[in-house]
Amino acid sequence: MHAFDVLGDPVRRRILELLADGELAAGEISTIVQREFGISQPGVSQHLRVLRDNGFATVRAEGTRRLYAVDPTPLQEVDMWLEPYRRFWTPHLDALATELARGRRERRTAAADQEDQADAADG
Repeated sequence: MHAFDVLGDPVRRRILELLADGELAAGEISTIVQREFGISQPGVSQHLRVLRDNGFATVRAEGTRRLYAVDPTPLQEVDMWLEPYRRFWTPHLDALATELARGRRERRTAAADQEDQADAADG
């Protein structure tokens, strides 16, 4: 299965989001995904299997629990595939960062001006 086929499913993307914060037991993942998507425990297990079989997740046994974690290798491959396309959004994000910095600077200047006016009125 191609990486984008794996990532194209919202349930699998959500599972990866959950695992991005660290290892989780299959039962914890299942509880969250069942609640959010209304699918059965066997359905969640199938999604975990797809992630594991395609290298996006690892699993290890700890007693009776199965702990899942993200394997970053296929995500790095997706990132490399996306590299030629970054030119379409990177300049826009750079411009956004500039505008956000300008807005913060203007707010700081306005706040300092207000403080100076208040000091002058008190003095």
